[in-house]
Formats: sequence, C-alpha cells, structure tokens
Amino acid sequence: MSQRESLTFREQVRPGDVAVVREIVASTGFFHDHEIAVAAELVAERLEKGTASGYLFLFAEQGGRVLGYSCYGEVACTVGSFDLYWIAVHNDHRGRGIGRLLLEKTEAAIAARQGRAIWVETSGQEKYLPTRDFYQRCGYHEEARLKGFYATGDDKVIYVKQLR
Repeated sequence: MSQRESLTFREQVRPGDVAVVREIVASTGFFHDHEIAVAAELVAERLEKGTASGYLFLFAEQGGRVLGYSCYGEVACTVGSFDLYWIAVHNDHRGRGIGRLLLEKTEAAIAARQGRAIWVETSGQEKYLPTRDFYQRCGYHEEARLKGFYATGDDKVIYVKQLR
C-alpha cells in the first residue's frame, strides 16, 4: 500500500492542530515567522468560533499523524467563490502526491458546498516557482498578477480554477 493509499482525511479541527499546523508550515522553509503565526491563528480562530470563523479545514493523516492540511473558505459577498488560504504538506512527506490528493479532496469539499470557483494567491518570487507549477499542473490558471504587492519585486500571483 502506497503512502497516498494509506491516508485518511478529517475535517474536524482539534486543539492539537494549532501546533501541528505551525510545524507543517514551518517545515516547508517557504514562510516567515509572522506567516507561520497566521496559519496557526486560523486554526485557533476555527476552534474558538466554529464554522462562524469562515475557515474550513481538511487534514491528511497517516497512522494518526497529520502530514498535510488545507484551509479554505467561501469568499464573502460572492456566489460560490472560495479562497484556498493554505495548503501545505510537511517537508518530510513532500513529492509523494499527498499535496495533489489533498487539493483534489479540498476541491471536492468545495464543490459539495456549491462552490463554482477556487481562488489561490501566492508569491511571484523565484522560490515559489514549484508552488506555481503545482497549481498549474492541477488545473489552475494565472488570473492576475499584482506587481510589488508583498514587497518591492515580490508580486502577488492569483490563480483560479472553475469547478462548474
């Protein structure tokens, strides 16, 4: 049985997930400390406010250990648009198809909520090229690029995938 085949998925957020998400995001080496803190804060907000937080999660587990997760939510004042806020796989488990499967399961969960489009933003920096390639391989296309959004020379790249 492959690692992908032995994965289980859960939507319920548990108190221990705050630390788990912090560890996963930090392990990637892509994010600053303040970004890692935001990822963990979204889990804490979901625990505090429940679905009223607007943050939905999907955790990919193997043997009770979380290997990756996604965080998404409906965009306010739209009909069926969802943001994919975070998707990350622990660095020790990257390159094994877990991220793709997690994204497919997230897309299915969004479709089940009558989602029609998924919006994703990422950095235009060179180190994010694998991330941008991942989205393109998964059927997303670049919809917009906001020059110098994050910092001088660091564009915000927005991808979208139409579900219906």
